Amino acid sequence: MNTSIVGKNIELSEAIKNYAESAFEAIKKYNLDIISANIVVSEDKKGMFIAEYVINVKDKHTVVITQKEKDLYAAIDIALERAKKNLRRYADKIKDNNNGSIKNLEITGDNDIMAEVEEDDIIALEPKLYKPLDFEEAKEMLDESGENFFVFYDIDENLRVLTKLDNGKHGLY
Repeated sequence: MNTSIVGKNIELSEAIKNYAESAFEAIKKYNLDIISANIVVSEDKKGMFIAEYVINVKDKHTVVITQKEKDLYAAIDIALERAKKNLRRYADKIKDNNNGSIKNLEITGDNDIMAEVEEDDIIALEPKLYKPLDFEEAKEMLDESGENFFVFYDIDENLRVLTKLDNGKHGLY
């Protein structure tokens, strides 16, 4: 991670540089691919201190946090807390997205078919080979199953979906 501390319209003492440097250590704990982190400290004409964090994270746009306070250390602290909150949300989002991904791969069935198994969301089932059906056979199988739809191949080997409609009739796609 490339880091820099810049002072605009203000002389940065070693104490301020060390204090700002410790902020970089605080943002490393989220285990994100941070490309660069910069802190720009400045003072406006009214005597207010401005701390601006510019953090470039891989696969995300640049995070820019600006905080204006009467005390320089307070501006750095508040901007740091806001930056950490933003990075924590992003890290949690990545973690949540990764938890919904594939948990493991299992070999199922006699044909050694690879099936993706996710925790509690999708249950791996063995594929069944179906013979082509005419519409009457598909309608009987749908009625017997108690399901709302039935997927099958017709005589011309087109994939079709037969559904039960609210009026008691059937729809065919």
